[in-house]
Amino acid sequence: MQKVSEIVGCITDIAPLKWQESWDNAGLLVGDANMLIDKVLVTLDVTEAVVDEAIEKGFHLVISHHPLIYKPLQHLLPENTIERTIIKAIKNDIAIACMHTNLDNSYLGVSKWLADRIGLKNLEILEPISTDDEVVTGGGMVGELEKALDETDFLTLVKKNLNAKALRHSDFLGKKIKKVAVCGGSGFFLLNNVKHCNADAYITGDVKYHDFFEADGKLLLVDAGHYETEQFTKELIADAIIKKFCNFAVSISSVKTNSINYFV
Repeated sequence: MQKVSEIVGCITDIAPLKWQESWDNAGLLVGDANMLIDKVLVTLDVTEAVVDEAIEKGFHLVISHHPLIYKPLQHLLPENTIERTIIKAIKNDIAIACMHTNLDNSYLGVSKWLADRIGLKNLEILEPISTDDEVVTGGGMVGELEKALDETDFLTLVKKNLNAKALRHSDFLGKKIKKVAVCGGSGFFLLNNVKHCNADAYITGDVKYHDFFEADGKLLLVDAGHYETEQFTKELIADAIIKKFCNFAVSISSVKTNSINYFV
């Protein structure tokens, strides 16, 4: 048995909460930090179905990437999915923690796992952030493929390795792809950093229609999906816990939480 705080600490050891963005709400959001638990359920998003799974399988801690609570709650009534999920968790003694932009900004975090999945080497942080303790942190990653690929082969690789239903991308430029930048989730805000480092391609999610024009003939901009570029965060969180408590039970939720569906 371990305290909730000890399990949450496995992730904050590599992604301290002070690294989260000012608008974010990472950390323990529901429950008692001192509660003793024997297993943890890991998910990308906390939904009612995930809490139902925790109840059914006897989990008393759920750790997600995306926060269940973003905005201050005016009341706690069963009027929407967030409030119903919180009420159900409290009634069943289920603690809920999230590790969001603190994990996005960790060198060992979301974009590192995405870069590894694509097969990038010689990784560097795309937008380094200065910290008081001089630890290297920041958003996104940039690295290189083992060998240059033409654009079609590159997109085929990305689609396969991310198990993506479809990819949206800017115009082909007719050049090889070698240097690649990535940012899990919504990373368009880093496009200028991508251009500055002369990357051939940039993989992220949530790119808007007009944003694709800003590739401006300089790189291949690829929207692989928010969920698809962050899905490996579940394994990241599980791995961090297992490394510290090798005999502690860690399970990845079987609930599909991707809110986007595709009709092909």
